[in-house]
Amino acid sequence: MTTHKNLLGGPEPTLLPENEEAYRLLSEESLPPAEVAAKYPTFSLAWAVLADDAFEGGRVIESYAYARTGYHRGLDALRRSGWKGHGPVPWEHRANRGFLRCLAALARAAADISETDEAERCRDFLKDSSAEAYEELMR
Repeated sequence: MTTHKNLLGGPEPTLLPENEEAYRLLSEESLPPAEVAAKYPTFSLAWAVLADDAFEGGRVIESYAYARTGYHRGLDALRRSGWKGHGPVPWEHRANRGFLRCLAALARAAADISETDEAERCRDFLKDSSAEAYEELMR
């Protein structure tokens, strides 16, 4: 990934740590995402997959709950990585994608249950964190 110097003096991009074992279990081992989330509850990508699967299956409240869990676990990870409540969370960094996907899933589910303010906050947060993730996930 190419990083550019921030000429405006804002915070540096936050890059979450990788969890190679969790990626391996989810992809190569094809372990169900619920088992990966149970084994690695801080791995937001597993929560994002659960949220997407539930939404696609018409289980919006379940999707909302999974997305909210992954979102909060991701916020905890961002803070541990030095994030101060704002600044870029690049989509290009693989480990950030679980959090960003949870944020998009939360926006989607919130909109579906008429939580309009929360849906808007989540969309704005996603766009402020990563314009690339917003474009990719909010189509």
